[in-house]
Amino acid sequence: MLQPGTKAPSFELPDQNGSLHTLEEYKGKKLILYFYPRDNTAGCTKQACGFSDRYPQFLEKGAVVVGISKDTVVSHKKFEEKNSLAFTILADPALDAILAYDVWHEKKMAGKAYMGVVRTTYLIDEDGIIIRANDKVKAAADPQTMLDMLSDLE
Repeated sequence: MLQPGTKAPSFELPDQNGSLHTLEEYKGKKLILYFYPRDNTAGCTKQACGFSDRYPQFLEKGAVVVGISKDTVVSHKKFEEKNSLAFTILADPALDAILAYDVWHEKKMAGKAYMGVVRTTYLIDEDGIIIRANDKVKAAADPQTMLDMLSDLE
């Protein structure tokens, strides 16, 4: 996980509609950049729906939300449509941003080790500097936690 005070690594990734997005386009806004393991899993769906439900509140606080996983554009589109998501999700099957943001680590399930995305949320300021970083994310609580963090900054 990258630490607060670090310049956020640049990225260029396609969203659920195939349009390319870069970190630079969010300059001048606060950015909630969250990395999640996989579309359509229970925790990831709760987290995404929580961000979507609160999206107007994030916008009121001058922040946008962007999710990133290693799923494809096609998978993201289905995930967005199924859950009526109100924000951008970026596809990173080549792991470019996932590696740059240091969220690809060994995980264990049922005693087996494998590599995967560690659920991590970054709050990036208007100048592209990471001001909060959390890799102990509780999926369902993360959207409200981030909204509270934004309120604390006001």
